[in-house]
Amino acid sequence: MGDRASRVREPLEPLRQRAGRMLFARVAGPDGPRNRALIHETPGPRWFPCDSPVRAVHADSAMFIGGLSALLLQTLHPAAMAAVATHSGFRGDPWGRLHRTSTFLATTTFGPAETAQSACDRVNAVHERIRGVTDRGAAYRASDPHLVEWIHIAEVDSFLRAHQRFASRRLTVRECDEYVRQMARIARALGVPTPPESTGDLRARLAAYRPELRATPEALETARYLLLRPPLPAPALPLYAALASNAVALLPRWATAELRLPRWEPAERWAVQPAGRLTTALIRWAMHDPAG
Repeated sequence: MGDRASRVREPLEPLRQRAGRMLFARVAGPDGPRNRALIHETPGPRWFPCDSPVRAVHADSAMFIGGLSALLLQTLHPAAMAAVATHSGFRGDPWGRLHRTSTFLATTTFGPAETAQSACDRVNAVHERIRGVTDRGAAYRASDPHLVEWIHIAEVDSFLRAHQRFASRRLTVRECDEYVRQMARIARALGVPTPPESTGDLRARLAAYRPELRATPEALETARYLLLRPPLPAPALPLYAALASNAVALLPRWATAELRLPRWEPAERWAVQPAGRLTTALIRWAMHDPAG
């Protein structure tokens, strides 16, 4: 049986390798191979052990959906959206922003402790320079711990939701709490004094932010850009459509209502989610190295 499976896999191996290289280059950028070597091959203690939930979540292809869903959710804080619209290059250089974000996540999750701390220090230094006003004239600064915490909890909630729906192995209840607790280590390094450390605390913290959240014109435009006008070649659009539709379906109902995004539960159950499972399985296959 094993020999038969090997014979089936062999003709597909060049295709798998090519697809994996293309996906990695798109997410990690031109410096991806060098950064990967530095992150994984540099000796030294890490923030998280090899078998930790945070490593399992961030290594799975469900992150493709979770990351996009997090971006959509984050737009609903007016100060966060104003900072991104004014100071981020997500429209002029969307892939550069993706490369920086993915490298930061990989560094803090898998890299040496010293390198992880340095990555957080660089982000903090950038945040210190970013200040402005929202569409209603409220002043903000990107280094505000309250604002940094919103970005953090939106990511943690979205990453965990995506993992539990699309990963090859779901986390147990205890592992979910451990994931939130491990992510708190990164949040504290970014200046959040008391980040949530359990799923219950995470839900409570999200609810506490709810009165501050609304869809500004910039948020609506960003959502439509991410969902309808992604800077991708035509052959990649069907794959992206499956990821994007599931990123929307992953959002809380109030969030999709704010962003004016349509939801229809039968379609999500019978078409959207199966497409998401197939797409994440294909990505997982393409990026898996049988030799290592």
